[in-house]
Amino acid sequence: MWRPVSRILPLFLLGQLPGIAGADDRPNTIVITLDTVRADRMGFLGSRHGLTPQMDALARKGIVFERMYAQAPLTPVAHASIFTGTYPQFHKMQDFGSRLPSSLPFLPDLLHQGGYRTAAFVSSIILDPRNGFAPGFERGFDSYDAGFHRRHKGENRYQSVERRAEDTIARAVQWLDTNSPGPFFLWIHLWDAHDPYDPPAAYAKRFPSAPYDGEIAYLDASLGKLFSALQAKHLFESALIVVLSDHGEGLKQHVESTHGVFLYDETIHVPFILKLPQGKLSGERVKARAGQVDVAPTILDIVQLPVPSAMQGQSLMRLVGLKAPSDRPSYAETQYSRRAFGWSSLASLRVGTYLYVKAPQQELYDVSVDPGATRNLAEKNKSVAARIAAQMEDFLKRSSGNVPEASQANLDPKTMEKLASLGYVASTRATADSATGIDPKTRIQVANQMHDANLAIEEGKSESVIPLLERVVASDPQIQAAQYYLGLAYARQKDYKKAIVPLRKAIELQPDAVMAHYEMGLALFELGDWKPAAVHFEIVVERNPKWTDARYSLASVQARIDRVAEAAANLVLVLDERPEHYRANLLLGRILTLKNQADAAVPYLEKAAQVQSDSSEAHAFLADAYARLGRSGDAQRERAKATELKGRRAPSRE
Repeated sequence: MWRPVSRILPLFLLGQLPGIAGADDRPNTIVITLDTVRADRMGFLGSRHGLTPQMDALARKGIVFERMYAQAPLTPVAHASIFTGTYPQFHKMQDFGSRLPSSLPFLPDLLHQGGYRTAAFVSSIILDPRNGFAPGFERGFDSYDAGFHRRHKGENRYQSVERRAEDTIARAVQWLDTNSPGPFFLWIHLWDAHDPYDPPAAYAKRFPSAPYDGEIAYLDASLGKLFSALQAKHLFESALIVVLSDHGEGLKQHVESTHGVFLYDETIHVPFILKLPQGKLSGERVKARAGQVDVAPTILDIVQLPVPSAMQGQSLMRLVGLKAPSDRPSYAETQYSRRAFGWSSLASLRVGTYLYVKAPQQELYDVSVDPGATRNLAEKNKSVAARIAAQMEDFLKRSSGNVPEASQANLDPKTMEKLASLGYVASTRATADSATGIDPKTRIQVANQMHDANLAIEEGKSESVIPLLERVVASDPQIQAAQYYLGLAYARQKDYKKAIVPLRKAIELQPDAVMAHYEMGLALFELGDWKPAAVHFEIVVERNPKWTDARYSLASVQARIDRVAEAAANLVLVLDERPEHYRANLLLGRILTLKNQADAAVPYLEKAAQVQSDSSEAHAFLADAYARLGRSGDAQRERAKATELKGRRAPSRE
């Protein structure tokens, strides 16, 4: 890995840094991650669109790092690098549903151990550990506010899988109102700029032909409300505030509609502002390259906590005040094209004036004269390409060493044994690295189509994309994403028999794809094939212990295959995480009633009837429990309520 320049900050600058006086002066720390926000939309980075007056004002009060780069163009992977200070090849978070190993250093946990109260407020299900995404990210947080669920019929996105910025910020401000004295660490994640681009009405009207820009403008205005609330609470000036994006957005540059496949600046160059307490070093601008791996070490440096040796980034404070930028190479990679499509993975290195991309058809761009990376010089400048390729290989060898044991294997032997018991065999698909296989540049339109298909399924339009998905899997059955989305589309049409075939293929192609296992479990459950459904749910829960709906699904199947004690134990774990889980309360209460433990069952059934008061089932089960306890009056009341509700029971909200 690359170390920072040997020069450190002059003593007069060190004297201005917060926390130097000792632990008692550690500042409140706020990290704001903006999902899918491009650097070229920021006024403080030269944009003239006028979208970001609030962030521009913050930039004037802080330090701007003009060349900050993501380590990957996917939300969980990038956030893993931000909070662990390690590269993707080390932390091994490759995709959605990958688990963050507990052996890695994790900024929220380190701050918590250092005496900080910690809270997270995220705006998307993608960062909700209780829904199978980003498992392990809850470590070190006293409070992790997510609470999303998969979209049900009649719900919009903002009632299920995401929140608008102002709603997430309001929750964070409410937490600040109840906050006790002492330093706190607050993480706020804002999802708005992610597609589908749907800015609030006022911003949609202001940007009728540029909804992405409308989302950025809305996001910025919402941040202004947060900054105003911090000022009103006298927290703004003394706080350390970090604002950065996890990655950018393609917007059809290099043909990519969104992000995940390519490593050009539109998705890898991200904004980064560092506001120190009391406005120290305000107005400074750093031209040297920085990476997301540097964020955690920088924060730990400022608050005077030790930086773990496992962190591969370096404190950026050493770069402030340098008259000439040092050349700090920046590495990025993406495994998404390999995992989702069976194509080659990609890796990139930014060094000197060059962007080098390791791919089956390698790429080299001189961004000093070609900032849009439109002219590939790899054939013309073979010696330069070879030199940078060798530098990348040397870096990868050094940065991939001593990977924590928990990170090394995608699937443990126990999981592989379970897959074998279901008749799965190892995939014959080659694991293409960034120098072999199909070059994503030749297939990017397929990735765009798969993305659009996924959105259509989320929007309840699965029937419309089934013909497209069928054509794709017929032409190339090795595309895992197409197999998964086809299975998902069939399942949403309640054609579970048809869903089984592509879902099985998706699992064969990517055995650690937890979402495919979950959907397979649901489909098998609906078909009454409960024993194999249980195995799929077990695999999901073992990899994502905090995913409460998956654990509930496992318990529901176990209760049907004479594994009642295991079902009850899993339901208790679900309710430890989510006491308001209607189905878990209902099922546990019913199990206890049938086991002649009606006294223990009643609190769960009362909770179920309270959470979903229009459930005839909850009232009927509660009536039975009351009757077994001799509470005839209560039983009669609940039985009457169940009779009244029967036949017009609303769909479950779980």
